[in-house]
Amino acid sequence: MTATDPDNTGPTDRRHLTVGEVVDIARIAFGGRVPEVREPGLFASAVHRPRARMFGTAAYMDLYEQAAALLHALATNHPLVDGNKRTAWLAAAAFLAVNGVDLAGVDQDRAYDLVIDVASGEEGDVGVIAEALRGLAGQPV
Repeated sequence: MTATDPDNTGPTDRRHLTVGEVVDIARIAFGGRVPEVREPGLFASAVHRPRARMFGTAAYMDLYEQAAALLHALATNHPLVDGNKRTAWLAAAAFLAVNGVDLAGVDQDRAYDLVIDVASGEEGDVGVIAEALRGLAGQPV
């Protein structure tokens, strides 16, 4: 369970990924090559989306919603010349991992299907993506 602040404006102890960390994740997705960022603003926006706030309240309160927002933004904004889907999945998995959720044993076929559905626009609802991630993590949906 994640702590929230007294005003219920969002989680206070969540660890978010930095732009540099997601670049490093993309490098892993590319087998060590430096990823070519097509649009730096889109890339930074995608990385920061999980911590979006509206009128002082977190747009995504739930850990899985934040991971889903990150996956969705990276997979659909296409900020990289190549590897957006791979980077989106690895970044979402890393975000969950640094917040205590291990996806190491996840069903790879289900994960692949989710990423393809998100990247193709077939699934764009962050809540639905979050539920899919929760299911992949073995949590009740």
